[in-house]
Amino acid sequence: MSTEMETDSASRARLRVFAGSANRALAEDMARWLNMDVAKLRVGRFSDGELYIKVDESVRGVDAYVVQPTCPPVDEHLMEMLICLDALRRASVRRVTAVIPYYGYARQEKKDAPREPITAKLVADLLATAGAHRVMCMDLHADAIQGFFNLPVDHLTAVNLFIDYFRANPVEDAVVVSPDEGRVKKTRKVVAALGLQLAVGYKYHPAHQATSVTHLAGDVRGKAPIIIEDMITSGGSMVEACDTLLAHGCKPEIHIASTHGIFSGDAVRRLADRPDVAEIVVTDTVPLPESKRHPKIKVLSVAPLFGEAIRRAHDDESISSLFT
Repeated sequence: MSTEMETDSASRARLRVFAGSANRALAEDMARWLNMDVAKLRVGRFSDGELYIKVDESVRGVDAYVVQPTCPPVDEHLMEMLICLDALRRASVRRVTAVIPYYGYARQEKKDAPREPITAKLVADLLATAGAHRVMCMDLHADAIQGFFNLPVDHLTAVNLFIDYFRANPVEDAVVVSPDEGRVKKTRKVVAALGLQLAVGYKYHPAHQATSVTHLAGDVRGKAPIIIEDMITSGGSMVEACDTLLAHGCKPEIHIASTHGIFSGDAVRRLADRPDVAEIVVTDTVPLPESKRHPKIKVLSVAPLFGEAIRRAHDDESISSLFT
C-alpha cells in the first residue's frame, strides 16, 4: 500500500498546471481542485508590445497543462498560448496539453462563401506546430473541429452542469429549445434527463454577423422555454430566438443556458434587461468582468470538471466516462 501511495505521489508531482492571463482565476480553481498551486509562469511585454514569457521553474519530464481560453482579445490570448507551448516544449516537458475552455475562431470552421478562410483549422495547426501534444476544450461551436487536429482532443461539455442546475431549480411548464439544428444532439440530452419536450429553431445568416430564424419546430405555446446554446457573443442570435419564441406564444419567462458567455458590446443589456428573460446561466470558461455582471446572470464553475479531466488524462484513465 505504501509503495502504491508513493508511486501515485511521484506521478502527481510530475503534473503541473500553468495559468495564462486570459482566465487565471479558473486555472487557480482547477489547480486547487487538484490540491496544488499553479506553476510559476512569467508573462510580460517588451516596450514595443511583444509578449515575453518565461517558465520560472524546472519542468523537465513534467506533464504540463496550460489553461488559456482564447476569449477576447482573441489574437492576444491565442498568441500567448502559442508562445507558452513553445517555451514548455523547449524546456523538455514530457507532454504539454493546451487546455482551451473556450476555443476562439470556432465559428469559422467552414467556407460559407468563396475566398473565405477556415480559421478554426488554421488555429488547430498553429497549436500543433507550437508544441501541443494534446488539446482539451469545452463545447466547440462545431464538433467537426476535433477532426482538424492530428493529435488527441478531449472535448468536454457543460450539458451535465445545466442538467444539474435545472434539476435543482426546476422551471414550471418548461420546454427545452435548441436555437438551431446544429445543437439538437446535445440539447436532446437535456430533454431526456429532465423529461421535457423539445423545440428546434431553424435559422440562417443572411449577412455577416446577421441571423434570421425562419421557423420553429415544436410546441412552445404557454410554456417557459429553456434555450440551450454553446455561446452568447453579441446576443443577436439570442434576441432573434427570444422574439421567435414569443411570437409562437411562449410564456414571457425565457431561461437561457449557454456554455460561453462572451457578451461582447451591449449583449448584456440586450438580453438581461428584457423583462421576458428570466435568467441567463453561463459557465466560467470565459471570465465575466464586474462591468458585465447582472442579477439575472448566474455563473457555474467548470473547474471541477476540467480538474477531474486533467487528473484522468494524466493518469491515463477514461475521460468520456465523465459524461455517461
